[in-house]
Amino acid sequence: MIKVALVDDNSFLLKATQEKLSFFEDLSIKLIAHDGHEILEKLEINHNIDLILMDIEMPGMNGIEATIQVKAKYPHIKILVLTVFDDDENIFNVIKAGADGYLLKEITPNDLYQGIQETLNGGAAMHPSIACKTLKLLRNPQNFASKCELDVKLSPREVEVLEQLSKGLSYNIIAHHLFLSPSTVRKHIENIYSKLQVNNKLEAVEKARNNNLI
Repeated sequence: MIKVALVDDNSFLLKATQEKLSFFEDLSIKLIAHDGHEILEKLEINHNIDLILMDIEMPGMNGIEATIQVKAKYPHIKILVLTVFDDDENIFNVIKAGADGYLLKEITPNDLYQGIQETLNGGAAMHPSIACKTLKLLRNPQNFASKCELDVKLSPREVEVLEQLSKGLSYNIIAHHLFLSPSTVRKHIENIYSKLQVNNKLEAVEKARNNNLI
């Protein structure tokens, strides 16, 4: 029996992963955690785990930091990243942290199962697009390094809006908190997306945190 732990703060995606794994009788979900701190606490009680499916962007302790700590304390546990993010920074940082593979949450149940088996057998399971990006990062590390050095200047008001956005607040609530109109908040967020070169709030918050903007 393959003993698996799931780490994800999104309850909907967590349930979707559980459903995908339910098709396979030789897999058993032994632990479920919602951030890095929780999985470390649970592993102290029971670290008889073969593999962790680890999300990256989580409150408290993210998947990159959790991967570093799990690998330091429990090197026998394989870590397979399962996330919606496929940007270069995450790929580079989580592999550097010690992850054994990197898959996207759009994956089918069979492909996820095969990825788990491949990882446990000493391979490096990767979504095709991730494998391609990883090769490019290895071939051109200088280009990656220069791209990772984000030179973005957000205005004080944009930082305030982004901090509010990181709490999961709606445009209307942000507007109320900052004494702005919803349309002004929307305009600030459009400017933030443009400056950070992202397409949604998850990417914006993650990139801002990674670059110490919030």
